Amino acid sequence: MKTLSDDTILAKSIKKGSRKAFSVLFDRYYKKLLDYAVTYTHDLHEAEDIVQQTFITLWNNRLKINTEKSIKSYLYRITHNTYIDIYRKQKKSDSFFNELKEQVLRERITEDPEILEKRITKLKNTIEILPEQCKKVLYLNKFENLKYKEISEQLDISIKTVESHMYTAYKKIRKAFEEDNLFLFFAYKFAYKQ
Repeated sequence: MKTLSDDTILAKSIKKGSRKAFSVLFDRYYKKLLDYAVTYTHDLHEAEDIVQQTFITLWNNRLKINTEKSIKSYLYRITHNTYIDIYRKQKKSDSFFNELKEQVLRERITEDPEILEKRITKLKNTIEILPEQCKKVLYLNKFENLKYKEISEQLDISIKTVESHMYTAYKKIRKAFEEDNLFLFFAYKFAYKQ
């Protein structure tokens, strides 16, 4: 009878919900996955976030673990996919804010690039502290260019709920810039796209 490898036993235990097996697997592969992620990110903190997300994903999807296949390969694949997802989101986010900056400069709303940088940072920070679902809806609308109907289908929420989240996001952004003459521009940029 074929002896099961240690990793396979861990994978089967994790699939059944064993936190102890998960902890053993974590200890076994954390450093290796971290080294792997650093080869992509060239940044230790980003790599740590990616590996942490890898293990969260593994645990959240433990019922889908294929115990006939290598759990090690599965971990590396999740790490790689997590990096790709973060990289794509970052690129979309950066391109949005770069486009915003260029448009501001084109329209000569401000002549001072330093003030503009502060405003862009302020906008990013305002978006970052929005409630999670609200931030997700705003992201899908503004960075992924999805319409309200598409967002409602993707998140399995009503169009009214999407509208409500967009209204909340818009309101908080407006409040953050209420004493800033740049708000009219941001208002235009964040105008509802249904």
